[in-house]
Amino acid sequence: MDRKSSRLRFGTLLFALALLAGLAPAHADGAKKEVVVPSSSSYPEGLTATADGTLYISSMTNGGVARVEPGAAEAEAWIAPGAFETRSTFGVLADEQAGKLWVCSNDATPLGVTGPTRTEGAHVKRFDLKTGAGDFSVRLPSSPSLCNDLVIGPDGALYVTNTLQPEILRLEEGASELDVWVRDETLAGGLDGLAFGPDGNLYVNTFMSGQLFRIDVADGTPGAITKLELSRPLRFPDGLKRDGSSFLLVEGVGPLSTVRIDGDAATIETIEEFTGPSGVTRVGDTVWVSEGRITSLMDPNRTEEIPEFRLRSVELPTR
Repeated sequence: MDRKSSRLRFGTLLFALALLAGLAPAHADGAKKEVVVPSSSSYPEGLTATADGTLYISSMTNGGVARVEPGAAEAEAWIAPGAFETRSTFGVLADEQAGKLWVCSNDATPLGVTGPTRTEGAHVKRFDLKTGAGDFSVRLPSSPSLCNDLVIGPDGALYVTNTLQPEILRLEEGASELDVWVRDETLAGGLDGLAFGPDGNLYVNTFMSGQLFRIDVADGTPGAITKLELSRPLRFPDGLKRDGSSFLLVEGVGPLSTVRIDGDAATIETIEEFTGPSGVTRVGDTVWVSEGRITSLMDPNRTEEIPEFRLRSVELPTR
């Protein structure tokens, strides 16, 4: 990709985020619990959890990772901004089986966010879940790149979306480099959330174009890419997590929804409305959503006052 195309793609993403600033609705009644995210972890982007209910939150502006102990009313600083040469943090993924936390770290200056360091490029970073110490780092090979979200596949490999390229990357167990697992212009709408379905195939959304795709997978090898028929339009889909036989999805304009797949069709049913949601995770009957309010970063009329940030939740029946 040449420099002109790179600037165009960055500009398109900025425009989409700016548009969101005027679309995000107020939070609706119905959330049962909430957690305060301190200003030291402002604009939370990614959200993940361990089985005991501990929550982990990234920060697009300040970097680092905040942690919420089970039952706590406020997040606390855990991995310091800039630690292990991180910068702006996006997707986070707790891998309890391995005792690791995977983190997307990016130079987000093209989005108007400088971050806590001058580390260039986009990276996948790995930290110890107990100590928070960094022990592995790999840079995304394409330029430009933005590491957005991560998931572990049935094969044990780590899969990563690159928002600024129509590609999904794969890190095999024990590997030291990311491979481009699939690259296809069909996926050029700003790859974001991803999750493996009960059928073993990979499902991904595109933030800017508002699409949902299925990538057929056989023995870890990608096959056909199918754009799913949606029961309603998606507006800036972001975090996507498998939830039993279906999925949980948040959209930047507010909804938390369930997504059920039947053949090549996706039925989307809204559960609750949030303010600027960016990430979603589930612990037991509780679904947590990070209200990142990231769109306010792009609002040309915003003031220097930093808004308050929350994790909010809804209770859902056991899957």
